[in-house]
Amino acid sequence: MHDILTSLHAFHQPSPNLMKLFFPYKYHHFVHTYYHKSYAHFIHHLKMRNLVTVSNGVKESEFGKILLSDVVVTSKRNLFWGRKWRNIDIQMGVGILAIHLLALVAPFKLAWDAFLFAFWTWVLCGICGVTLSYHRNLAHHSLKLPKWLEYTFAYLGVLSFQRDPIFWVSIHRFHHQYVDSQKDPHSPTFGFWYSHMGWLFDSGYIIEKYKERNNVEDLKSQVFYRFLQKTYIFHISAFAACVYAYGGFTYFVWAVGVAPTWGYHTTFLVNSACHVWGYQKWETGDLSKNNWWVALLTFGEGWHNNHHAFEYSARHGLEWWQIDFCWYMIRFLEAIGLATAVKLPTEAHKLKKSLSHNKFK
Repeated sequence: MHDILTSLHAFHQPSPNLMKLFFPYKYHHFVHTYYHKSYAHFIHHLKMRNLVTVSNGVKESEFGKILLSDVVVTSKRNLFWGRKWRNIDIQMGVGILAIHLLALVAPFKLAWDAFLFAFWTWVLCGICGVTLSYHRNLAHHSLKLPKWLEYTFAYLGVLSFQRDPIFWVSIHRFHHQYVDSQKDPHSPTFGFWYSHMGWLFDSGYIIEKYKERNNVEDLKSQVFYRFLQKTYIFHISAFAACVYAYGGFTYFVWAVGVAPTWGYHTTFLVNSACHVWGYQKWETGDLSKNNWWVALLTFGEGWHNNHHAFEYSARHGLEWWQIDFCWYMIRFLEAIGLATAVKLPTEAHKLKKSLSHNKFK
């Protein structure tokens, strides 16, 4: 390690002898400061290299990179064969497969009214339910809502067919705690498709990595969220029945098949694509990327490097041109007095996290 740092200094630091000759009063301060910063910078990049290329002794050549990226797959999980399928995995797989198969019927059941019903169902459950409630409000406490509105939005998240708030928030908090490491529930270092959907059918992995899922005590302490956790299947079943009663099989296909399927894959792209393709503006020590086309599909969630840099921020599209529909909704709620304690990063925190700033440290 010392030899490597010595070589780095030989190429990058000014001559100590010249400094000692012309600026003797600054020499000792310079040596201490430069060595400390160079060492810290080197360690950071060494960690990033290990994060991307090496995991548990697996070498880069064994699995290779994900297409059109520099992300190296360092471990593999068996998605289908050669693994134990628990009952919950089978139930999850059958349920999601059924919704996808239902969506395939849509081309044979074309109707503008059914399409619009499904579209607005996806928008309402996507913006208010998953993005604003599950993610920014419950998972990160980026804002506060009156309890009646918090619970209403959380219930819309249930109707997105993406599990109950306790499950969703717990997995997401683990993702931030162990991002792109061996304990991340859905890192692309396990393979693109595993990070996209495979982890959903691998409850054994969750049990193996998180013996005690005690990171959602704030939700477990509330009767409402415990009730949703225990009765989740009844709520989505009742919703499906109401849709069928209202609009028949055509509405059922679009609102229970197409809308959840589209919602699944747009949400899952944040877990997969936003850790593979895009760009980084902030020094986060992980693979998170800002991805404009995912942001458009997910109401602003695709500005993922922004989010990992400032997890607490209610706004993900930090630049004026970074479209963030969820943030626009939050601003509206704040303007009418329904959203309070809305958190945003300070300029000082942005400077501290900036890659361009840290590059010259």
